[in-house]
Amino acid sequence: MNSLCVFCGSKEGKSKKYTELGQELGALMAAEKMPLVYGGGSVGIMGVLADACLEKGGSVYGVMPQSLMDWEVGHAGLTELTVVDNMHDRKAKMYELSDGFVALPGGMGTLDELCEIITWAQLDYHKKPIYLLNDFGFFDHLIKHFDLAVEEGFLSQEHRDWINIVEGPKNLIAAFKSSQS
Repeated sequence: MNSLCVFCGSKEGKSKKYTELGQELGALMAAEKMPLVYGGGSVGIMGVLADACLEKGGSVYGVMPQSLMDWEVGHAGLTELTVVDNMHDRKAKMYELSDGFVALPGGMGTLDELCEIITWAQLDYHKKPIYLLNDFGFFDHLIKHFDLAVEEGFLSQEHRDWINIVEGPKNLIAAFKSSQS
């Protein structure tokens, strides 16, 4: 089955709705027998997502730089945890293991991973689908920025259209499965 890479926060956020979103997505991925690829953390939305997938019998593949392992935030119970030298190697390995990408709420690390995978698509390194799970309007401002970049001539409409905006984990799973057939 095709694997989905999830970029998301190493923090839980101020509202329980964010962890509940991670739990719902993790459980759905397990039910669909869709392997989860993520940053390998045991904390924040990352940890909740992985735990929910594992609790429902799903496969979870984490990729974590050694420096974060030294901080003891690596998830010990994954199907497989790959430890790499640095963040660049982490993103490359996550890319290699994944058939598509989605961003959930998160901070700068989430945005870094999302923007790099979009840039790789622009450079024609891949044609894998990219999603923003925009529940609660979390990414509304980022979406407006992407649209402004198109309006001002810094981003082509074609490249903007590669960023698929979805709400709800069920809609995300359906869109991803549809892209793989």
